[in-house]
Amino acid sequence: MTEETLTEILPPIRHWPALDLTGVDFDPVLTELMREGPITRIQLPNGEGWAWLVTRYEDVRMVTNDPRFSREAVMDRPVTRLAPHFIPARGAVGFLDPPDHTRLRRSVAAAFTAKGVERIRDMSRQMLDDLVGELLAAGPPADLTATVLSPFPIAVICELMGVPAADRHTMHTWTQLILSSAHGADVSEKAKNEMGAYFADLIGLREGSSAEDVTSLLGAAVGREEVTLEEAVGLAVLLQIGGEAVTNNSGQMFYILLTRPDLAEHLRTEPEIRPQAIDELLRYIPHRSAVGLSRIATEDVGIQGVRIRTGDAIYVSYLAANRDPDVFPFPETIDFSRSPNPHVAFGFGPHYCPGGMLARMESQLLVDALLDRLPGLKLAVPPEKVPFRKGALIRGPEALPVTW
Repeated sequence: MTEETLTEILPPIRHWPALDLTGVDFDPVLTELMREGPITRIQLPNGEGWAWLVTRYEDVRMVTNDPRFSREAVMDRPVTRLAPHFIPARGAVGFLDPPDHTRLRRSVAAAFTAKGVERIRDMSRQMLDDLVGELLAAGPPADLTATVLSPFPIAVICELMGVPAADRHTMHTWTQLILSSAHGADVSEKAKNEMGAYFADLIGLREGSSAEDVTSLLGAAVGREEVTLEEAVGLAVLLQIGGEAVTNNSGQMFYILLTRPDLAEHLRTEPEIRPQAIDELLRYIPHRSAVGLSRIATEDVGIQGVRIRTGDAIYVSYLAANRDPDVFPFPETIDFSRSPNPHVAFGFGPHYCPGGMLARMESQLLVDALLDRLPGLKLAVPPEKVPFRKGALIRGPEALPVTW
């Protein structure tokens, strides 16, 4: 597109409130924004000003993979945002650009490869079997979130991180306070600092380590002076918090399977399709509220005939990209035979979620264990009575009451 054809006419600014959505309802504001065009302007409940939003699959992939859009430049900007408090630590991996971002990610990459995830599969399966065994022994009814979907991902991420089992509960408490907007910025900041101090101690103890867990890999990288202790701590906090996203994702996944028994039955009768089915559920699930972290244009860039000016803030919506009909025919339909399925549920580009393979493994273990060991599993309340999280950045059921 030539310089002359880029439009200078700005689309209207759309206010995007923080909606407490239930079930797997797709955000109605996002639906409208997708309808309005490939690039719109939004104003979120917090921060200042407005930001661009791209919703088409190809544009989302372009923005997230283009070095002209910087995460680091967000640090000193009060960009319009969903979160009421915005406390990025300078040097945190989410706000780094290559080459620093690449260097920091490389230090823990081994733990998140297929081999790294495979290393903890048997232990993860055993921990899950124990949880399901306790669930069966206690008998119905039960809260699937409290008994399985919350303790399982915590145990797995702590195992991968190298956090001792005795400290899992403390980690979970800190994570909940960091992710919730209900307690205010001070409580969230305090929890983040406490978790950071914990990891600083743990990483410091492991500087000469040759173990394969994340804190040992970070300790070794600090010992080799490849990353600073501050960088290592920031990354550890982010990975620990991210590990609990599986609770919300799997909560939504099982909400779908329990409210659509035909889909659950399909997975029971054809277990070989489960990996592909889980990818389709990951594509479909509205994982988060609104949008995540923004980027700043470091030079003028043209997108869909619109000029994004240097210094403009821009968001991408992975949820919208996963419903792009040009890439996913009949996007509102859950189709277990969908192939190819190049969804962006774990993001795209340099900031692609490092835990994607881990989340897939956990989802597969959960589907196997709960569908096979609890053939009569069903909701214990009507679907509309399932309580969903309020004021949360990541969506999911607060409790999932079940019987069998």
